[in-house]
Amino acid sequence: MPRPSQYFRAGAGLLIVNGRGRVLAIERADVPGAWQLPQGGLEDSEEPLDAALREATEETRIPKGALELVQTSTEPLAYELPPEVRSEKTGRGQVLYWFLFRFHGEDDVVDVRDGKEAKRWRWMPFAAVLDGVTEFRKPMYRRLSREFEAYL
Repeated sequence: MPRPSQYFRAGAGLLIVNGRGRVLAIERADVPGAWQLPQGGLEDSEEPLDAALREATEETRIPKGALELVQTSTEPLAYELPPEVRSEKTGRGQVLYWFLFRFHGEDDVVDVRDGKEAKRWRWMPFAAVLDGVTEFRKPMYRRLSREFEAYL
């Protein structure tokens, strides 16, 4: 295994859009005030779409049946972590496959109460998510806003 500073972890991210064109954002449990989209690493032999659906359930408790796949990003997108937050798990950063889903459920199915990764959630305009995301993720989120602009 390469040193942590020299590889990028493969993962999947989700833009979950409700009927009003708002995006589901989660506030990180470890960084108060930092909002982001659900995302996570791929497990061994896991396909990116399967990882995205697993992350939706793990991070938000949204069942697979409440999500309709609308669009997939044209290519994986990467972000590089600041050196002080790199680890064996994350390496130098992440390369994420992104999926846009339409939410067809009731808000009461969304639940982040386990508090491991997120402490709160809310529906937000994508511009507000971009304002609240950590600096190192902003370039990737700007790219997502262009790629999925028809749905935001």
